[in-house]
Amino acid sequence: MTLYQKWFSTAYYKDGRNNAVLWKDYLPREQKIYEDIIGNKKKEVKGTVKELAEAYDMPTHYIAGFIDGINETQDPQIDLESLEEDTNITLKIDFERLYKKMVEYKADHLYSLPQWKEIYSEDDLARLYKEQKRSTTIVNASPKIGRNDPCPCGSGKKYKKCCGAN
Repeated sequence: MTLYQKWFSTAYYKDGRNNAVLWKDYLPREQKIYEDIIGNKKKEVKGTVKELAEAYDMPTHYIAGFIDGINETQDPQIDLESLEEDTNITLKIDFERLYKKMVEYKADHLYSLPQWKEIYSEDDLARLYKEQKRSTTIVNASPKIGRNDPCPCGSGKKYKKCCGAN
């Protein structure tokens, strides 16, 4: 079983539910990693999976879970299935992209960390938050056709008596 498989099988039950006990242990540890990265303005985090686990006082399969969470901000993304304890990891930290991913994932315990204020002003954080929220909002540009409006098919009938009859 790979580290990622171990992570996934302990974090989630076979029916897809979260393992609440694991997450209660994992989330504060994950938060400490982000507090370190953001607070120390680290542009890069390097080491083997085992070294990162020791540095952040986590089991190695938790590091696989951490990498899974930050992986979408990486170019190229890390092959999670190939992670082993001696796998060298280099995480490039793009703070703007990281903040927006935290907002996208609704990880308020991470995007509301006070360390963000050491990198961005309140106005910048608000702007980044709004940009991310707007990027996932679908806006229907076509106006709604009223029941008594002429049918857009060109028949000359009211919409309710033509295409809107169904």
